[in-house]
Amino acid sequence: KEHDVSNGTTKANSAIIHAGYDAQNGTLMAKYNALGNAMFDDLCKEIDAPFRRCGSFVLAFSEEEKEHLKVLYDRGIKNGIPGIEILEGVEVLKREPNINKEVVAALYAPTAGVIGPWEFTIKLLENAAENGVDVQTDSKVLDIKKLEEGYLVKLEDREILTKTIINASGVFADELNAMVSNDQFKIIPRKGEYFLLDKVKGTLTNSVIFQCPTALGKGVLVAQTIHGNLITGPTALDIDDKEDVSNTVIEMDVIKKQSVKSIPEINFRDNIRNFAGLRAESDRGDFIIGEAPDAQGFFNIAGTKSPGLSSAPAIALENKTRKEKYTVPYLLNEKEVFKQNRPQIHFMELAPEEKAKVIAEDPRYGRIICRCENITEGEIIDVIHRMVGAKTVDGIKKRCSPGS
Repeated sequence: KEHDVSNGTTKANSAIIHAGYDAQNGTLMAKYNALGNAMFDDLCKEIDAPFRRCGSFVLAFSEEEKEHLKVLYDRGIKNGIPGIEILEGVEVLKREPNINKEVVAALYAPTAGVIGPWEFTIKLLENAAENGVDVQTDSKVLDIKKLEEGYLVKLEDREILTKTIINASGVFADELNAMVSNDQFKIIPRKGEYFLLDKVKGTLTNSVIFQCPTALGKGVLVAQTIHGNLITGPTALDIDDKEDVSNTVIEMDVIKKQSVKSIPEINFRDNIRNFAGLRAESDRGDFIIGEAPDAQGFFNIAGTKSPGLSSAPAIALENKTRKEKYTVPYLLNEKEVFKQNRPQIHFMELAPEEKAKVIAEDPRYGRIICRCENITEGEIIDVIHRMVGAKTVDGIKKRCSPGS
């Protein structure tokens, strides 16, 4: 419904690929997190999306919290998460010396990572468009009508006839499902607020640092982002408004207080941005994935709160391979000729001889437009004209990260 892709929760989250020890055994969250995590290396390499495995620590500051680490460890083992171990405080500080010296122990998970979530999504959709998908923006769904065969989707300016629908609409998934199915569920928006700090603070940790989780989630984390900044958050507040991504002084103070418990040296004077995102918390307590029982050909991918991003590739793959189990199979077939993404030039990452070659072919790559991030005119022109290209200044920022 937005004018660009990745404008919702995709651009406002922790940008973490979770290892998979947190979800309860036997849930869809546990299943898809474990499977999805293992897919990110090859997938991100294939589509040229930024991803780095950096590992994560869940910190315990008391013997009681240390006992909870054992619960998470046992859960992780049952979920099939590789390499996890409980480290004593001394070992934790050897690996991450800026962590609070009062740390008693930590659960270490080497397969956790950080990603650029909007770059990841944009590159996937670029790849889809290269292979024939028609990506339509500014297309808010007003209503869906069941027909004898298929559905009539009513948009603001047109209608679409389709045999199948995949409902992956985040916090609005319950509303679209209710248009066609009596098997209803409720999505509660859970707002999480964040600080994004300057890169001068990015070196405070190389890993993702969690505290012991609560009933509302994994708690406030501290992590180095894929671009070298420091991110801390989120809070967790259930709200009614599915468009409310505002920041509040109260919640910002909560983040400050909790995050310095993990790394005391965080200085919030180096903050460059605050933002908030909405997690899709379902009243069923798990991912909702599959065909609606009373609406043939209508498939839900809903309630995908954390670890939704980590699980996404596995959810997509299984929904493709399980098509024979549904009443209306997907019309999916392997393409004989599958196009790869066209490489995107990141000029400042090139070697000197490569820069000279690029400038010789297109002089616009020799003109710096954004000095703080060293983004060139050539890069900006490129992201405007790529498949599913930028339409606004914010769209350019998502694709090549200029600061102004």
